[in-house]
Amino acid sequence: MQASMNVAGSLGRIRVLPGEVASRIAAGEVVERPAAVVRELIDNSLDAGSSRITVEVTDGGRGLIRVADDGEGMGRADAQLAFQRHATSKLYAERDLWSITTLGFRGEALPSIAAVSKVRLITACRHEPVGTLVAVTGGTMTKVEDVAAAPGTQVEVANLFFNTPARKKFLKTQTTEFSHICQVVQQAALAWLSVQFQLRHNGQEVLTYPAVASWRDRLLQVYGAKVLEQMIEVRAERPGLLLHGLTIDAAQTRVGRAPQDLFVNRRAIRNAAVAHAVSDGYGTFLAKGRHPRYVLFLDVDPERVDVNVHPAKREVRFADQDLIHQTVRQAVREALGGRTGAAIGGRASLAAPIESAGQAGGIGLEGRSSFVAEGRPEDRWIRTTQAALFSGSPGSSRLQGSADSGTAQVSLLGPVSIGPGAEVTPLGQVSRTFLIAQVGSELQVIDQHTAHERVLFERLWRAWQSRAVELQPLLIAEPLELAPSAVPLVQRHVPDLEKLGLLLEPFGSSSFVVRAVPALLGRLDYQSLIQDLVDDLSEWNAASSLEARVRPVLASLACHAAVRAGRAMEPAESKQLIEDWVEEGLPMTCPHGRRVALRLPAEELDKIFGRA
Repeated sequence: MQASMNVAGSLGRIRVLPGEVASRIAAGEVVERPAAVVRELIDNSLDAGSSRITVEVTDGGRGLIRVADDGEGMGRADAQLAFQRHATSKLYAERDLWSITTLGFRGEALPSIAAVSKVRLITACRHEPVGTLVAVTGGTMTKVEDVAAAPGTQVEVANLFFNTPARKKFLKTQTTEFSHICQVVQQAALAWLSVQFQLRHNGQEVLTYPAVASWRDRLLQVYGAKVLEQMIEVRAERPGLLLHGLTIDAAQTRVGRAPQDLFVNRRAIRNAAVAHAVSDGYGTFLAKGRHPRYVLFLDVDPERVDVNVHPAKREVRFADQDLIHQTVRQAVREALGGRTGAAIGGRASLAAPIESAGQAGGIGLEGRSSFVAEGRPEDRWIRTTQAALFSGSPGSSRLQGSADSGTAQVSLLGPVSIGPGAEVTPLGQVSRTFLIAQVGSELQVIDQHTAHERVLFERLWRAWQSRAVELQPLLIAEPLELAPSAVPLVQRHVPDLEKLGLLLEPFGSSSFVVRAVPALLGRLDYQSLIQDLVDDLSEWNAASSLEARVRPVLASLACHAAVRAGRAMEPAESKQLIEDWVEEGLPMTCPHGRRVALRLPAEELDKIFGRA
C-alpha cells in the first residue's frame, strides 16, 4: 500500500517544456556572447561558398550584428525552414555525422540566435528574379515577403538577449565584446585565404583582409611583420594527418598567450591536448611564466574527428588523440632544435646587440638599460651546473633541486643577510646571461635580465606611489601598429598609461605613436612592449584594486627595458647592476616570479669542500 502511494504521489512531476523555453535553453548553449553569433553566421556564409563576407556591428555586437555575403543564397521555402531547429542543408543521413566536411553541425545556430534576438534575413539565389525577407522576433516568425536583393544572404541580429535579461547582464564591456568579435573574424580569415573579410564597428572600418594566395600573406595581414619575423615553421605528416603552421621562436615567448590559434580542418577550436603538446615541445626552452604563441593547422581525416561534441563547435574529439599529441610535440621540438638561426620572416631571431651612438653604453649610473637586443632563455645552465657541483657532495641534500622541474632550492637558502653597501666583486659572465660575483661573503650566480628587471620595477613602483614618474620625451616619436582588436582597449587606457609614464597618441585607424616613456627606462622595444601591455590591460577591470592593476603594467615596462639574456656585459656594467640589485634588498624573484639569483654562502662552500 505504501509503495503504491509513493508512486501515486510522484505522478505529474515530469513535464515537457514549452517550445520557447526549450529554444532559449538551446540558445544559452550556442549563443554565449555576440562573438558566438558572428562565428555562426560566418560559418554559414563560408559553407554557402562566399568569396566576400562583411561583418558590421554596433555597441560591441549588443545593438546590431549584420553579416552579409555573396554566397549561393536561399529560396523562399528554405529561408523559412532555416529557422526551424535541426533543419539543415549540410546532412542527409545519419552516416554523414561521422564524416562532416562543412563547418556544421549542431543544427541549432540560426533558430537559437532567433530565440534571443530580433532577426531579419534577406536572401536571394543567383538565378532567381526576387529575393526573400524573413523576420523573426524571440523565436516567432513575424514576416515573410518577396524583396529585391542581390545574390547572397544578409542576416541582421538586433537587440541580442532582449528577452533574456539575466544573460544580457553577464556581457562584458563594449571593448571586450568587440575584441572577441575581432578574434572570430581574424580566425576565419586565417583559415579561408580565398575569401575577403571586412569588419566595421559603429560605422568605422576596423579590418579589411583581401583574398590572398598563401597563408603567410594572411598571417602578415592579421598579425603583422613583427610577429611573423619571430616565428619558425612547424610541419609534420602522418597517415591521415597533416600539421603545418608557425610557432614562436623560444627567445620571443612572453607572458601573454595571444595568438594561440588552432584549426582542425579549418575550424577554429580549442584543444587541451594540442596546447599541452606545444608547450611540451618547447621543454626547457620555455621559461617559467612564459607562453608560446602559435598558429597551427591540423588536417585530419574527417572520419577520425568528432565535431559534434560542443554546442558552440569550439571543441572536437580525436579518435587518435595520442598520435596527434605525439605529432605536435615532436614537430615543435624539431622546429626549435633544427632551426638555422633565422625566423620565418627572414630576420635572424637572435638579434645582435645594437652598437650605435647613445645606445652602446649599457647600464648607466642610474641602473638604466639602453640596449634592445633580443635574448634566449638559459635556465638549463642552472640545472646542469647544480647537478655537476653538488651531486653527492657533503651537506648537499638541501642544495639539490629537481633536474626535471628546473628548480634549484639553493637559491632560497635562509634569509638574505647581506645589506645595502655590501662589497661587490664581479668574477665573470656565463653564456652571456648569468653574472658570477662575490657579494659580501657569498658567491652569487645572478640572472642579469631578471635582476635588472626587478631593480627597474622597484624604482618605477616607488615613483608611481609618490606620483613622481618622470617622463622622457622622445626626439622622434615611435610608431606602433596594433591588432585591430586591441585598438579600442588601448584607446580606453591612454590616460592610465600616461600616469604610469607612457604617453601614447592615436595615429590612424590601428596605429599609435609613443611620445614619451618613463625616464628610468631608456630605450625600449616598443612594438613588443605594447603586445604585453594589451594582455595586462585586458585584465585591468578584473583586478581587485588600483595597485593590482598597476603592478602588471609596470612589470611589463621593466621587463622590456631590462638588459636581455645573450648580451655581453663589461665588468663595470655588471658591478653597477649587482650593486643596484643589492641596494634594492637582493629580491630573489623578478616581478613575474622568475628566479634572480643562486646564492652560495661561505658556510655552504665550506660544507661542499669538506671544510665545515
